Amino acid sequence: MIQDINHEVNAETILEFVSKLPGVTQGFPFDNKILVFKVGNKEKGKIFALFDIEDFKSVNLKCNPERSVQLRSEFEGVIPGWHMNKKHWNTVSPFPISDVPPTLFWELLHHSYSTVRDSLPVKVRNELT
Repeated sequence: MIQDINHEVNAETILEFVSKLPGVTQGFPFDNKILVFKVGNKEKGKIFALFDIEDFKSVNLKCNPERSVQLRSEFEGVIPGWHMNKKHWNTVSPFPISDVPPTLFWELLHHSYSTVRDSLPVKVRNELT
């Protein structure tokens, strides 16, 4: 799936990518400019990505804590999650805004989705379409 996506990272390509993932919903629960992506159902949906659609510079993505530490030490474009739990969330600025290559960005977006999906109750996971 990752190899099929346009390698340029922007709001449109992110929308294209997540539209192919089972059980994803999107909305603006906080305000009219922060687009939030959730996986699950209405009762058990959990956030896996969010970004500012008016000023796209970065995306908040969930990540396992050990990998977060590694990524933050390797890439200037990966910092602790802005307004998020710093242990489990990163703010990722993709190339050309920073040094995070597009292929890594797409892998991290999918990792965030998978991490959150796998934390859902089995019944909810089995219902994802």
